[in-house]
Amino acid sequence: MVTPARVVIALCLIAPFVAMLWVGSYARTDPAFIGIPFFYWYQMLWVLIATGLTVVAHRLWRRDQRARASRKGGASE
Repeated sequence: MVTPARVVIALCLIAPFVAMLWVGSYARTDPAFIGIPFFYWYQMLWVLIATGLTVVAHRLWRRDQRARASRKGGASE
């Protein structure tokens, strides 16, 4: 079953892959950040962003599962 929450979960999990596979968007050295070329700090930033998006996806999934369980439990009573 496709729900809005599941669409958001999918987007949260797919975004880091798209960002890292689109190499042309970050294959350069400028702008440097504290002496680190853009290529490297952009990838490291995505490690943090991907972690946050995974946490969001996990929380949405748990909330979706609890809602489905409560609807299933309420329907059988």
